Amino acid sequence: MTERPLRILLVDDHPVVRHGLKAMFAEIPDMGVVAEAADGESALAVLRSGTEVDIVLMDLRMGEGMDGVTAIRNVNDLPDPPQVLVLTTYDTDADILAAVEAGATGYMLKDAPPDQLREAVRTAARGRTALAPDVADRLMDRLRSPRPALSGRELEILRLLARGLSNRAISRELFISEATVKTHLVHVFDKLGVDNRTAAITTALRRGVIRVD
Repeated sequence: MTERPLRILLVDDHPVVRHGLKAMFAEIPDMGVVAEAADGESALAVLRSGTEVDIVLMDLRMGEGMDGVTAIRNVNDLPDPPQVLVLTTYDTDADILAAVEAGATGYMLKDAPPDQLREAVRTAARGRTALAPDVADRLMDRLRSPRPALSGRELEILRLLARGLSNRAISRELFISEATVKTHLVHVFDKLGVDNRTAAITTALRRGVIRVD
């Protein structure tokens, strides 16, 4: 008895990218694209419509629509969710960790050779981790050298940041200079593996580092 092809949902805001991927998978007997979506919300609508999908290929940043990390979390909240394999151009530590923590089964880059990508799809569809070699190396480096914990002062500043306070307002609240606030934020960003205020707050809340009442 012949196994049915893997059913793929492509999620990417670039039609040209989706067209190229669909053409690539059409050449492979054991997999095929059954649906496409331009953002996370559209992808969720496809899955909720009853379309049967084995694996979702998810980009991370998709214009004004729902981003990939948020979509991954929502996909995993569905009953009997498909596996999610990230396929993106972004390879920062913050992006990789956010996707993995959200529940992605794998993480591949768009410049991966076709054979490598197809094998990653097969691997992820079986529920096994599929990582681009560079991504795997970076994750292993993070495991070998975990980032240090936030200090008490850094946590204070992060909580105030989450409340929407500016650097100037934080400096007044804590009776320290704005320059000191900026220095602490540099350390906070480094320890959380992010590069901006919004990502710092999102990452800290997701990991339970801080809570906002």
